[in-house]
Amino acid sequence: MNAPMQSRTTAAYYIQAVLSFALSAGALAIGITYLPVGAWTRAFLGVGLLYTVTSSFTLAKVVRDRQETNEIVTRVDQARLEKLLAEHDPFKVEGV
Repeated sequence: MNAPMQSRTTAAYYIQAVLSFALSAGALAIGITYLPVGAWTRAFLGVGLLYTVTSSFTLAKVVRDRQETNEIVTRVDQARLEKLLAEHDPFKVEGV
């Protein structure tokens, strides 16, 4: 009745996502480092970069958790419905 959870992504997709993230974050960090502005401006942009990255991870986790919760609630509701249908016999005569 309970099927094991299957991975929704392949190893190649996972590696591509990690490399893409690392490349984009690294390129932006290098760009901020060599930007011809003062140290305070570089620091502000660096903190903005870190805040954006951490916010993105938090958002992804919240979305994933909400999807998992909805999936669990759906499975519980489906199990309740199956139990009600299994217990219900439309041909059963009451009082006999």
